[in-house]
Amino acid sequence: MAVPEAEGAGAHDDQRLDRWLWFARLVKSRTQAADLVEQGKVRINRLRAAKPSQMVKVGDVLTIASHGKVRIVKVVSPGHRRGPPQEAQGLYEALGPERTAPGGHAT
Repeated sequence: MAVPEAEGAGAHDDQRLDRWLWFARLVKSRTQAADLVEQGKVRINRLRAAKPSQMVKVGDVLTIASHGKVRIVKVVSPGHRRGPPQEAQGLYEALGPERTAPGGHAT
């Protein structure tokens, strides 16, 4: 009989999208993250995220349209808590500069 993988490295390589966005400090709250997903403003690997509970994993590329800007980030690590900004920046790699969304304006 196989024993389930123990809690630890590799045990949780995927994570809920809304939770990851919050841990990575790309949004101010999980509610805001869920709202962005429900409004169709988050894509995972070019496909529109279906729901806030959709799972993301290391290597996924997220496109996030928020506040008139578009950010493209690659998931480098799952989050374990909402830590300080330096810790949060370690969860992702920015792919290109932040751009102004079509029809949006920078504030």
